[in-house]
Amino acid sequence: MTETSGRKPARVVVADDQTVVREGIVMLLGLLPGLEVVGSAGDGEEAVRRVAELAPDVVLMDLRMPRCDGVEATRRIRSEYPGTQVVVLTTFGDDESLFPALHAGARGYLTKDAGGDEIVRAVESVLSGEAGLAPSVQRRLLERLSEPAPAPAVTKPPDGLTAREAEVLVLIAEGLSNQEIARRLHVSTATVKTHINNLFAKAGLKDRAQAVRYAYAKGLVRPPGN
Repeated sequence: MTETSGRKPARVVVADDQTVVREGIVMLLGLLPGLEVVGSAGDGEEAVRRVAELAPDVVLMDLRMPRCDGVEATRRIRSEYPGTQVVVLTTFGDDESLFPALHAGARGYLTKDAGGDEIVRAVESVLSGEAGLAPSVQRRLLERLSEPAPAPAVTKPPDGLTAREAEVLVLIAEGLSNQEIARRLHVSTATVKTHINNLFAKAGLKDRAQAVRYAYAKGLVRPPGN
C-alpha cells in the first residue's frame, strides 16, 4: 500500500473468531487508504501473540471470542504493549460490552455496520491520541455522564462483606435491578449476580426483600425522609 499524505500506512491486526467475518474485514481493509493489515487472529490469546510478534499500530478487536475475550485481550495488550492501540469492532453496542471494553483501554469502539471511511477515521483518531467512537457510542457516553453518580463505597461493611458487595447491597435497597446495578458499576450482569450470591450467603439472606431490611438494619441506607 502506498503512503497517504506523506505518512506511512497504519499497521493493523484484525482479531475475530469468525473466519468468514475476519477474512472479509481483512479484504475490506486492504482496499482502504492509509491502512496495512499485517496479521489476523482468531481469538484474544492469538491477538496478544500477534501484537508481541508484529508490534502493530492498532488492533481491530472483536469482543465475543473463545479462550480469551476481547476485553481481556485489550487489557493485556494495553498493559504489556502500550504502543499498540485497540479499536473494538463488534456486533454489540450494549452497555455490558461498551463500558468494560473502554475501561480495559480501548480507545475506539465501532459496530460492524461501520463503513470503511468510519474505520479509517477511528484508526487515525486513536493514533492521534483521540477517541475513535461511533456516533451511537458517543451518545451513550453523554447519557451516562448525565446519570446519577454511583453510591459511595461503604467503609466498614458488616458481616465480612467486601466493599463492592456492600455497594451492591445499597443499590438493591435503592430498588435497582441487576441490569441497572451492572450499568451503574460498569460491570457485567454476571458479576453482579456473583456479588449478590456472595453477600446473601455471608449475611444469611434469602431474597431481595430480606436484603433491603438488612441494609436498613445495618445503617447502610436510611429510610426516605431521613
